[in-house]
Amino acid sequence: MQRILQPGDIEALDRTSLLRVRLPQPVSLFADRAARLAQKAEGHPIGDYLRFLAHIVKAQQAAAAQVRTRAPDAALIAQACQHGMPLMPAAGHIDPAWQGVLDLLIGAARQAPALPPALAPVLDTLRDLPADARDALARRVLAGLYTEAHDLAAAPLVMAALQVVFADRASRLKDSDIPYADPATICPVCATPPVVSVLRIGAREAGLRYLHCGTCGTEWHMVRVKCSHCESTRHVRYQGLQDGDAHTDEVVTAETCGDCRTYRKLVNQEKDPLAEPLADDLASLLLDLLMGETEFLRASMNPLLPMSDAGASA
Repeated sequence: MQRILQPGDIEALDRTSLLRVRLPQPVSLFADRAARLAQKAEGHPIGDYLRFLAHIVKAQQAAAAQVRTRAPDAALIAQACQHGMPLMPAAGHIDPAWQGVLDLLIGAARQAPALPPALAPVLDTLRDLPADARDALARRVLAGLYTEAHDLAAAPLVMAALQVVFADRASRLKDSDIPYADPATICPVCATPPVVSVLRIGAREAGLRYLHCGTCGTEWHMVRVKCSHCESTRHVRYQGLQDGDAHTDEVVTAETCGDCRTYRKLVNQEKDPLAEPLADDLASLLLDLLMGETEFLRASMNPLLPMSDAGASA
């Protein structure tokens, strides 16, 4: 009897043939991101903000070298794998260690040479919030629900602190711990929608497209013929920036889907090996502005530059 293999079946036949999941290495993750932000800031219209973020990401790197979280227990891993659901949905699994990381980042932000003036009172508010109010704010930010006046301004620093603890916890997992989550368009570790997708280079990863989680830093493979938002294979197209000399920027392009009318950026390391998903997404805001003139909505926002109207719903 013959049958057609379904998604996941082919990979299961030979797990050495394809790297299904890339788990984060927090210290190098933040080091690479900080370096790329600093590089892209030179001559950029929002260079001051990119330099400020580079300073914060360096502080994330320092925090990542110190923070210690606990990986999920075996029972939780078995349950997630059995039912094909994400391992630790972010809003329900906030490690208390994030509070200390937030304090560290608040201190780093105060020392930043490019601190946006409007952010100073936000730092005071975050510093003075009691722990339970901070946790409530973190849950709102993770859900994209900015119900309080200061939520949107506080969100980048809150997310930066959460990224450190979620990346640390994800780094303590093994590949075999990661379920085949359904839908495949959310992070199999923390259930967050991907920020961008990235075309990787390297031996087992060469030419493969991975979706990048902006919360825990996990990446998971998805074939390029599928829309990273609705998984349609019918009307996926790519659009990029073009200068006056008809030169197209091929490092960051917008993957559009004619079915769900959304777009998500693709960061291509084959065109620039130093490209970093979140940093290159932030540095290509002009592409977002131009996409805003089309019918396509952004599928999910960058956690370091959130917006109240975050585009399409999942």
